[in-house]
Amino acid sequence: MVVSGLLTVRSESPPARIVDGMLAARFAFLLSLELLAEYRAVLLRGAIQSRHGLSEPEVDVILTEIAANATLRSIEEIEAPSLSTDPGDLHVVRLLATHESSVLVSGDRRLEQSLRGFRPVYKPAGFVELISQAGSA
Repeated sequence: MVVSGLLTVRSESPPARIVDGMLAARFAFLLSLELLAEYRAVLLRGAIQSRHGLSEPEVDVILTEIAANATLRSIEEIEAPSLSTDPGDLHVVRLLATHESSVLVSGDRRLEQSLRGFRPVYKPAGFVELISQAGSA
């Protein structure tokens, strides 16, 4: 969500609104060091970086602000539930396993299907609507 929120040119798009909400601490969200490192690696890929136009120090400032507002969880010792998920998504599943009422915000249909029955998955527009109804956005 962070990557798509920083790539969009529409500030009113759901991913951009979610990133703005993360930066402003408008809602609680979980973050692990592994996920933070993944965000950084993706945002600094040449093709991605040329799209968002942020320098490495600017990316680091944004990610530091996001991390400052997050609930950081260690996932090293968390055993992922046996779900049929891509091995690259196991850190997300482990992160979700750290908090019983956690939800995932993603447009990844495959991941959504994998998490069915484990944790709710919201598409970005649905999550923005949910937090707007709760008076948080």
